Amino acid sequence: MRIGLSLLTLVPGVVGGSETYARELARALSRVGELDYLAFCPRVAPDAADGLPSVSVPEYRAATGTAGRLLAMALASAAPGRIRRLFGEARLDAIHFPLSVMIPPVTYPPAATTVHDLQHELCPQFFSKAELAYRRLVYGRTIRASRLVIAISEHARGTLVERYRLAPERVRTIHLGVDHERLRPGGQPREPFLLYPANRWPHKNHRRLFEALALVRERRPELRLVLTGTGHDPAALPAGVESRGRVSWEELVRLYQRASALVFPSLYEGFGLPPLEAMACGCPVACSNAASLPEVCGGAAALFDPRSAEDAARAIEAVLADPEPYVRRGLARAGEFSWEACARAHEAVYRDLAGEA
Repeated sequence: MRIGLSLLTLVPGVVGGSETYARELARALSRVGELDYLAFCPRVAPDAADGLPSVSVPEYRAATGTAGRLLAMALASAAPGRIRRLFGEARLDAIHFPLSVMIPPVTYPPAATTVHDLQHELCPQFFSKAELAYRRLVYGRTIRASRLVIAISEHARGTLVERYRLAPERVRTIHLGVDHERLRPGGQPREPFLLYPANRWPHKNHRRLFEALALVRERRPELRLVLTGTGHDPAALPAGVESRGRVSWEELVRLYQRASALVFPSLYEGFGLPPLEAMACGCPVACSNAASLPEVCGGAAALFDPRSAEDAARAIEAVLADPEPYVRRGLARAGEFSWEACARAHEAVYRDLAGEA
């Protein structure tokens, strides 16, 4: 049975957790997969398959800028013939689109798409009218064309079933994984800083976090907040806050291993990997109670209302005052997730998709 993995819309360093998922899924399938795989990679990420047999697809006009990415997807949707022929020549029994959109749209072989989030359905205020129209068009078309849809949390699955009126059996939940080889406690002393790894997007809720930090610093003036990700203006950050910008994976792991706590005030996540990654490194977590995050954290984090600076400050104080129970529960919770288990669950979907029980 031959399965295609379309990574054409992957843009290195841009699509966040969905890039981590696509790359880690490919790596895990190369280690534990039992089927025959072929990954289709864009010219901007020829290494995306990382262990799986792959082909580069120059016919897909991949680009790193937003305008270029939208143009590439539009061209592939309007004139999909060449890419569809590549899929046909590969003699696939099924194909998986792991990055939320089916580009180009296909009617054969049977397709599954992983839909990472439905933020535009639940938090439309964070999008312009043009962005909303685009997401509703492309996501709606993708979901309708997919024989099966993969959700990365039960919360996301419920939204898919409710908002798109999908038969429940068409939507499969597969949680993401944790790389336990690279994410582990470091053994060094914790330092007096909180960590928040997130681009400066509206739903990431940085302003409320800054308010919460100011409250905590009234009692703990030595405490700092370290940000990673793009969009932060260092000159505009409040006292006690610093931005490291986009950091390497190795540097992020070191921050997880050294921070006093991860604080994660997001207003919406389809899954939310950073809390689990921090837990795997023995870092206590204070986390928003929104969307999928309580499901992912599983009682191992101090949860708070992300719209309340006072409640966020309370949760931060709780993990700083008595971190050990959160460390212990966090390590146990993170241990329940692996990319190998994620890959095996995907293989079950692929078998169903291709008609083999």
